[in-house]
Amino acid sequence: MKDTPLKVERGWHGRAALSNPSNRFDSLKLVWEEEYTVGRKVQKTLFYEDPTSEILSYNKSPDLGFEISLNPYRGCEHGCIYCYARPTHEYLGFSLGVDFESRILVKTQAPLLLEKTLRSPKWKPRVVMVSGVTDCYQPCEAHFKLTRSCLEIFLKYHNPVTLISKSRLVCRDLDILKALAKENLLSVFLSITTLDPKLAAILEPRASSPALRLETISSLAAAGIPVGVMVAPIIPGLNDFEMPKILKSASEAGASYAGYSLLRLPWGVRDLFLEWLAYHYPEKKEKILCRIKEFREGKLTDSHFGTRFSGSGKIAAEFSQWFSCFLRKNRLNEKPMAIQQQKPDAEMDLFESL
Repeated sequence: MKDTPLKVERGWHGRAALSNPSNRFDSLKLVWEEEYTVGRKVQKTLFYEDPTSEILSYNKSPDLGFEISLNPYRGCEHGCIYCYARPTHEYLGFSLGVDFESRILVKTQAPLLLEKTLRSPKWKPRVVMVSGVTDCYQPCEAHFKLTRSCLEIFLKYHNPVTLISKSRLVCRDLDILKALAKENLLSVFLSITTLDPKLAAILEPRASSPALRLETISSLAAAGIPVGVMVAPIIPGLNDFEMPKILKSASEAGASYAGYSLLRLPWGVRDLFLEWLAYHYPEKKEKILCRIKEFREGKLTDSHFGTRFSGSGKIAAEFSQWFSCFLRKNRLNEKPMAIQQQKPDAEMDLFESL
């Protein structure tokens, strides 16, 4: 990683994280005096070039719907307080707090690396999730355009893609998305956590508003692009009751399928989230924590395959049944498009001759 930041800078106000805790891998821990932290200015967002030599990540998780993912950025400007990816920033020497939201690594060579992979005779077209960790359409994508460039590469090599985002910026690339969808190479998910703009503003401060995400679903559906909604994360006691309305609104906007996942609090995300709860919902904090534990049989989080996304026990099972009922009611129980995974015949002949 280069130490010198790229030239794009911002001085936005407002972060979801209320602190910048020490990196769990550092032996030296910093403790700020209260008189210093009160009124401290918010960090500017800085961008660093990420010199990665591989752009695709592979996993064998039995409860994920994809095996391959592409993430053009590390760290995320959206700054969602609940983000399970925050601890990954600690491997880079940063904090999972404000650093995760304001120190963004940019994989400037992503399109070149992707093309190198897809044009290899060894590559067999498979669905690639973009992104899977941090949002590929976070605000800096408007400048760097790495996601757009990668989509052009996927289209060029007829490789299927699944997108998931919280951003209206998806619509900038309607031309490429329409072309991918026409060849049966695309499915898109918009992630909606809440329909309450005030809650969204403190929960995920730099993501598009809930209204804009619904508009994005409408725009994609009108363009003939298969689109669904992810109600994620479900935070029991805070937004679980919104699920029926979110599904109804998404269906009316044009979504044809949906899914959900439960709040996860790995490593230091737990402490960040508890700090956030105590600050924004002091009177509801204990009730919310109790509800979360009800979904996980007394635990705040669970990293086990099969239950980490859905929870376990009676309450979690009842919620799953409730969700299924509203899927059917709103006709959101279609499966994402069975996207094409074969190269065109001419291209197959070319590759087989190498």
